[in-house]
Amino acid sequence: MKTNTIAPDYKGFRFPPEIMSHAVWLYFRFSLSFRDVEELLAQRGIVVTYETIRQWCLKFGQTYANELRHRRPHCGDKWHMDKVVLTIRGKKHYLWRAVDQHGNVLDILVQSRRNRHAAKRFFRKLLKGLQYAPRVIITDKLKSYGAAKREILPGVEHRQHKGLNNRAENSHQPTRLREKKMRKFKSAKHAQCFLAVFSHITGHFQLRRHHLNAGEYRAMLQDRFLVWSEVTTVQMVA
Repeated sequence: MKTNTIAPDYKGFRFPPEIMSHAVWLYFRFSLSFRDVEELLAQRGIVVTYETIRQWCLKFGQTYANELRHRRPHCGDKWHMDKVVLTIRGKKHYLWRAVDQHGNVLDILVQSRRNRHAAKRFFRKLLKGLQYAPRVIITDKLKSYGAAKREILPGVEHRQHKGLNNRAENSHQPTRLREKKMRKFKSAKHAQCFLAVFSHITGHFQLRRHHLNAGEYRAMLQDRFLVWSEVTTVQMVA
C-alpha cells in the first residue's frame, strides 16, 4: 500500500545517498557526537566535516523518522504515559512520552508545564498521530492525566499506579544518555526536534532481544535494515 509521504530529496548534494543516510543512522542510533561520526567516516576514507553531518541530520532525519513511523506495524492498545524533567538553560521543561505495552515509543512532546492543559495537548497530539484510541492508559498519580483523560478519552480505562508504569519510565533511559552526551539540550525546540527523530530511528532498531533466539534476532535485524534501506535510498511514490 502506497503512503503519501515526502521522498528524501538528494538533489544538489555531492555525496551519494548511502553515505548521507549512513551518517544520519550513526548519529541517531548510537550515543555519538557529530565529531564522532566525522571520525568514523574518515576511517573509511570519507572526508566530510561535522557541520555537514549536522546539516544532513537536520535535512533528512525527520523525513526518515516519519517514513519509519508510517511503515511500523499497528501499535498496541495499552498506552503507558510518563513525563521526565529536562533542565534547559536553567529552566525546567517536561518531556511527555507515551509507549505501548511492547515498548514502542508512540510519541513525545516537550512542554514547559505539566498541568491539565499540557496533558490535553499531549493527548491530542497522540490521537492525531495514531488515529485510534487505546483500550487502557497507564500513568502515575499526577492529577493532570485524569483531568485531561475525562475530556479527551472519556470511555477509556485509566489505571494510575506508579508500579505499573515502569515501561514508560524505562523508556526515558536512552534520552538521558543522549542528553548527557550532548551536554544538555540548547532549547525546548532543539529537544523536541532531536527527540522526535531519535525516538523513531533508535526504536526501529531496538528489538526485544531477550524474547528471541539468535536466529530470530538476526533475521529480524536484517528485516529492519532492509526497511531502512528502502526508506533512505528509494524514491517513494506519493
